[in-house]
Amino acid sequence: MSAVKRKLLYVEDETDLGNVTRQYLELMDFSVDWCCSGAEAISLYQKNHADYNLVIIDIKLPDIDGFGVAGKIRERNPDVYFLFLTARKEKPDRMKGLTLGAVDYICKPFDVDELVLRIRNIIWHQIPKAQREKQLVSNILNIGDLCLNKDLLELSIPGQTPMSLTQREAELLEYLNKNRNVITKREEILVQIWGESDYFLGRSLDVFIVRLRKLLAVSSNVKINNVYGVGFIFSVAGMEQS
Repeated sequence: MSAVKRKLLYVEDETDLGNVTRQYLELMDFSVDWCCSGAEAISLYQKNHADYNLVIIDIKLPDIDGFGVAGKIRERNPDVYFLFLTARKEKPDRMKGLTLGAVDYICKPFDVDELVLRIRNIIWHQIPKAQREKQLVSNILNIGDLCLNKDLLELSIPGQTPMSLTQREAELLEYLNKNRNVITKREEILVQIWGESDYFLGRSLDVFIVRLRKLLAVSSNVKINNVYGVGFIFSVAGMEQS
């Protein structure tokens, strides 16, 4: 999805929730500017509106409510994409938010992985249709019984709910797949994916391998095996590489 920015303006006054959500979104390869007040968000958007492709707004803020924030932001850019992420579940609030032009209205408590998928879908539909279709053809990778969508950063088995990946996880999975069924040395992976090899990056690699193993658990023929002291074997049984 490199053709579209992945920068978000996030407006949330609850410090713990805001910090956790921002960190998770950044882990999922979004760039996030987090504001704790409506006035701060409006000021930041007016100065940097071209930087953002989505604004996420809480309604209950300490100064200006989220509806007011959305209104001010739309005055600056009538075509802005924004969604409400709020504890206010009443139908009149939902109707008001959608009437203002929100692309979505998500009630707290929310599942952060679902939020990531919704954000990715919104960003994906900002890409012109012809470009989306071209990218879908060129950036779908079949790995055994799994399908890796490199644009949406999703891994799935047909008929099942897609699983979200980070950009680094997708890159690592693609690299392992290119070297399937042979030993891939740790140092080679680090240099190819991280650009260098050292102890601390090696620990990061271990974390990513653990994460990929959990995702690959749904597969019947794809797995990662350790080769002690050397590296890994990415095993794809019974299918040719696609």
